[in-house]
Amino acid sequence: MSPRTLHPIAAVLLLLGTAARAESPAAPDLSRFDPEYLGKTTPDQLSDAADSQLKFIGFFFTRAEASNIAVQNDLLAGRVGGRLFGSNTATTSPATSFFAEQRFVPFFQLEPRLLDHWARLRASFQIDFTWGDSAFGTGGNFGGAIGARQINLETSNLNVELNLPLPGWYVTVGLQRLVDNPRDPYRTPFSTLAYTGTRLAFWGSDAVGVSVYGRIPRQIFKLGAFNLYENDIAKDDNVYLFEAMTDRDLGRMLHVGFQARYVRDTSSGAGGIAVVGQGPGSALPEYMGGFRFPLGNSIYNAHVVWLTMDMSYNPEFAVGRWGASAFAVLNTGEILSAPAVQIMSRAVAATPLTRAATIAGFAGNARLGYRYGATRTDRVDAEVMYTSGDGNGINDKVYSGVITGNTWGVPAGLYVTSGAYLLLPHPNIINRISTAVFDISNLGLGLTSATLNASYDFVPNVLTGKLGAAAGFSNIAPASGGHFIGLEGNASLVYRLRFGVTLEVHGAYLKLGDFYDAPSVVALGGGRPRDPWMTMLALKWLVL
Repeated sequence: MSPRTLHPIAAVLLLLGTAARAESPAAPDLSRFDPEYLGKTTPDQLSDAADSQLKFIGFFFTRAEASNIAVQNDLLAGRVGGRLFGSNTATTSPATSFFAEQRFVPFFQLEPRLLDHWARLRASFQIDFTWGDSAFGTGGNFGGAIGARQINLETSNLNVELNLPLPGWYVTVGLQRLVDNPRDPYRTPFSTLAYTGTRLAFWGSDAVGVSVYGRIPRQIFKLGAFNLYENDIAKDDNVYLFEAMTDRDLGRMLHVGFQARYVRDTSSGAGGIAVVGQGPGSALPEYMGGFRFPLGNSIYNAHVVWLTMDMSYNPEFAVGRWGASAFAVLNTGEILSAPAVQIMSRAVAATPLTRAATIAGFAGNARLGYRYGATRTDRVDAEVMYTSGDGNGINDKVYSGVITGNTWGVPAGLYVTSGAYLLLPHPNIINRISTAVFDISNLGLGLTSATLNASYDFVPNVLTGKLGAAAGFSNIAPASGGHFIGLEGNASLVYRLRFGVTLEVHGAYLKLGDFYDAPSVVALGGGRPRDPWMTMLALKWLVL
């Protein structure tokens, strides 16, 4: 089991690219790419030199990490991320854990000349493993032991894109990127996706479905329908996601967008990740750091809606010194449930479904940056994230926190560009990641976080240093605990050896707060845990 949002999840999760005409994707403007995020996802930035029908790009990533964080359950082995000190058993200890892992993501696009750029087939795969962990076997995320020869090729994307009769409109069918952004993830740099829309904090993964993209002057559109879980094909026990989004270019690098998204979940938690399951009443959101609705063995349906407004101004410092972005999300809907009974070994509702909870949550984010030097990494960024919380669960039949895609996927939404490493997730991962706040709902208690990052090019566009700080607070204090989650300090040094090849060093330390005095937020007990720390050495190569 491996994070899906950051791979293409770490995760993990999304392809780089550039805006292009639907009839014939243009060669990418590589100068736009933020070197810090080169290769986090596989792009559709394939050069069309010589009008090649088959195009390839790849990403190789290997890293070695030392930290005091380890998963206590050997069955998990750290291959699925989640909340630090939560039910994934990731915790800190006096010992130092060390591991090395690697990933290779090949991406192919076939655009037959015979069809005159009318259609294209895309496929991306993933091979990753921890050094020394397995050989001569079968299974994803294994294969680094002596002898190797492990079968672990994983399908990330497999879809067809067809041009529609309207110029600039096209449809993508099949297994594809799922992001909380109206921009096409195959034609948009990862940094743009991560600094616009709702910044992958709600949705950022892969899913099977149909997406329609289109544009008119100064405006883009996206309509999508996805089948997240099919379960029994003879029953109405599926999980569907529907979305409609747009972004308006107001000129002078100012954009305003609107999004509407709806999940219809009639699965009662069927399917999902191994024994963890999926959905609001399953153990998955608890594992990921979200809110688990106390539905027990009930039959339940979930109808969840997200209404979003976002804006951005020069978010990647393409022109001028200042950059900013913001979003506001209204999360609403309802959970319907009824006691379950067994009839012929099949669970059915004993009574008609009634309202178990109304969802009424809110999330907001604001980011402001200033580029003080000659390069895009000579800059200072500050941002704040806020999500509403609920102090009594659904005792009053109202849940006033937020729900993200992590309720259905592993992970399906990660806020990875805050600049933090231990308080909030970061993008430099393969199979292992546990952070204090993994899901922005923060167990349904709500989150207020603030980050400050400053970077400087010691050698312009070659050697970049960064210092960062992050602080997090729970908007609702857990029983016997406080509001303060922790204060983090971090630093990194990135050396660009050649174009697309970087050697990086990262480090972070998180001072835990009185939030962890609460027994309910420390799954393994024993009082407040030790403060987590980590260091990492990484080599990345975007193979063009």
